[in-house]
Amino acid sequence: MSYNIYELFATKFADAHDRPFLVIPDGGSVTYGDMDRRSAAMAAVLTDRGVKPGDRVAVQVDKSIDAVALYLACLRAGFIYLPMNTAYTADEVGFFLGDATPSAFIFPPDMSPKLMPIAEIADVAVTLTLANDGTGTLAELAGQVEAISTVITREENDPAAMLYTSGTTGRPKGAVLTHGGIAENAKALHSIWRFREGDVLLHCLPIFHVHGLFIALHPAILNASEVIFLPRFNVDDVRANLRRATVMMGVPTYYTRLMENAGFGPHDCQTIRMFTSGSAPMTEAVFNRFTERTGHTICERYGMTECGIIASNPPEGERVAGTVGFALPNMEMRVADQADKPTQAGEVGQVQVKGLHLFSGYWQLPDKTDESFTIDGFFRTGDIASMSDDGRLTLVGRSSDMVISGGYNVYPKEIEQILDDVPGVNETAVVGLPHDDLGEAVTGFVVAEEGTDKDLLAKALDGRLAKFKHPKGYFFVDQLPRNTMGKVQKAKLRADYSTTYTA
Repeated sequence: MSYNIYELFATKFADAHDRPFLVIPDGGSVTYGDMDRRSAAMAAVLTDRGVKPGDRVAVQVDKSIDAVALYLACLRAGFIYLPMNTAYTADEVGFFLGDATPSAFIFPPDMSPKLMPIAEIADVAVTLTLANDGTGTLAELAGQVEAISTVITREENDPAAMLYTSGTTGRPKGAVLTHGGIAENAKALHSIWRFREGDVLLHCLPIFHVHGLFIALHPAILNASEVIFLPRFNVDDVRANLRRATVMMGVPTYYTRLMENAGFGPHDCQTIRMFTSGSAPMTEAVFNRFTERTGHTICERYGMTECGIIASNPPEGERVAGTVGFALPNMEMRVADQADKPTQAGEVGQVQVKGLHLFSGYWQLPDKTDESFTIDGFFRTGDIASMSDDGRLTLVGRSSDMVISGGYNVYPKEIEQILDDVPGVNETAVVGLPHDDLGEAVTGFVVAEEGTDKDLLAKALDGRLAKFKHPKGYFFVDQLPRNTMGKVQKAKLRADYSTTYTA
């Protein structure tokens, strides 16, 4: 069946060409019609330079209206869109260009001295620049060409985008996402999150990641909604625009920073019908404090690059702190043991999923792809969780984060949940560090107010967890290392402290 996700988008905003799409406060805006024409022009620029359907287009640019136009241009022209974190170094970019072998690479003009040599080494045929102020060679050429208004025919299983995983357990892997898979997830989110006429999305996420690019933008586009498009998260900017929005999507760090602002409260949230949180676990303490402060319960959801969103708490109905809700429509979800057999309700195991949302595989890594799927077609997420009788999922942690201490399996999240509730503790992370006797020693990293000590933490765990789960030592730190999506970088903690720990 012929299919291009851009065709789906276009049918949804066909009668809304004059409606605002992206609005940057004090920084310009575009309608849906403007975006349709701009993306068509960018598609023409790339096509004229020899980029063909199925070719990869690597992009490392700042968040902007034109950056979204470029993404949509790639969809409509049948290119495979490859966004890269703007924080990646030239060496990291070199790896991605060498591995993905893109036909085109677009980057900011001021990065040309560093990135042009990398592109030349990787033999990238087309190099163009794009700045967040609407300048750059791609932007200039898009204003001169005759736009291509057609949308290239694709099949449901044809690749639409490729995003590299973090590579915490080895080299980064390119997850190939299809037109059909991305569309299926977008339609499911539009439905379960009850997008409706008049919804306005407050968007302050980066767009080189599935959260900001797919999860946030796609349901809004399917709804032909206005999107308040902030360049980045800033507490003052978010507060200034919340009263114009009905939906905000964020990561836990956004909500903790809002609550650190003394003036933030229910008056800021009067028009909001839903706050969502993902990309990193939210502690029950933050969840509850946000509700107490604002009267709103955050809708936690769970997803990953390879799957899009897998599960979500309901927008209407009970949202339970510490859980990520129920499987999306047309997505099978189970918790399985090491033999890939479903566990009993409440038992801990690995989350496995199956459905049209899934990626098609890892770029040029057939063995890794095969290893990631069970014999009956379920994708092994690597996340550890339990599931209740009614299908509600509670995450415990990543299998790669599991600590094996003295032969016992220890899941950090159950320790972190208790420590996070200790008065004076702001946040914690538990990892395993090398230990001569135990193999790995359970170790706590704690961000806390002055006066919080190890004895207070140990007392909180007494009688609640088995002794082998208690940290053998603690490090009090000013902050936990995080990536751009707010996830705590436990691999960095292990690397930075593995030679200094003396439990």
